[in-house]
Amino acid sequence: MAAAAEEESPEPAEREPRLRDTPEDICFEATANAIALHPGRPLLAAGDVDGDVYLFSYSCTEGENRQLWSSGHHLKSCRDVAFSPDGQKLLTVSKDKSIHLLTVEEGRLETRFPKAHGSALNCVLPIDNHIFATGDDVGALKVWDLRKGDAILEARQQEEYISAMAVDGNGKILLTASGDGTLGIFNVKRRRFELLSEPQNGDLTSVALLKRGRKVACGSSEGTVYLFNWDGFGAASDRFALRAESVDCMVPITDSIVCVGSMDGVIRAVNILPNRVLGCVGQHLGEPIEQLAVAPDGRLLASCAHDQKVKFWDVSSLRGLVVDDYRKKKKKGGPLRALSGKAVGSGEDFFADLREEDETQAAAGSDSDSSD
Repeated sequence: MAAAAEEESPEPAEREPRLRDTPEDICFEATANAIALHPGRPLLAAGDVDGDVYLFSYSCTEGENRQLWSSGHHLKSCRDVAFSPDGQKLLTVSKDKSIHLLTVEEGRLETRFPKAHGSALNCVLPIDNHIFATGDDVGALKVWDLRKGDAILEARQQEEYISAMAVDGNGKILLTASGDGTLGIFNVKRRRFELLSEPQNGDLTSVALLKRGRKVACGSSEGTVYLFNWDGFGAASDRFALRAESVDCMVPITDSIVCVGSMDGVIRAVNILPNRVLGCVGQHLGEPIEQLAVAPDGRLLASCAHDQKVKFWDVSSLRGLVVDDYRKKKKKGGPLRALSGKAVGSGEDFFADLREEDETQAAAGSDSDSSD
């Protein structure tokens, strides 16, 4: 009996929690439209199609992801979320035309602009701790100052929805990508519209500053990346097509490398100048990618898609990649190189590498692609 009791006694009981390369997936009851990663702490904010907003802490230790709070103040789909630069506030915008400011610590609704725009809001971009910009479904832009409690710049220069925004390091020049294929340039400091690029093929879906602010990359719904020089926004300086149905979202990882999400569910790493598809970082198999977010140290990438999951990817290897102008001849239709431990290598057509663009035929056959 004593021997049996000894066997039952849980001496070496607690096993060490397993450390993973990336945090575990976070699952939602509804599709998450928008995600953001906190500028200083391992926190993820998400907004879903039901209008709910969530804050999670994430960890590479197994079983340590935690939901901290949720907020159900939006009446319709939450389209975008963003942390203030100081990490104290969370800004959310919705199809219900409202802007909400929540405290990060408790999720308390601190400020609300109920009818902020005349149409459904689509995106929000903090410029500093007091000033932020919002774009809506009909191309209207507003820049807000929380100290005044109102908009300090209002403009409608673009004909279709504003899909994404970016601002230079000085918080002076604001760039807006639109569904009408144009890139809008606004001067926040002088509170005025500067100029509009000529329209590109397809909707512009995303915008990122690269090369120390000297280049701007825009993704499009027909799978092309357009490049603009900082001092030449009127016309694209370069463009190249990915073998992807679309480029729906884009985040810079380094000064030359962006990660892009597409309708085919694949997250590609793309080098800008020289223009290369470097490989596959990860995937939500067959599920369109809604948004990407990168952690402040640049090592983790988060993605949300129509599979109602947020997934995390290790992109630390991208920081050491050097891409030179020499290009090896690659077999067309071959698999994308797997750039993370969780990336799936596949010979399927949508994993094919960069295709050379034949002048004006770049977007041929892509006109059927559409973006919400």
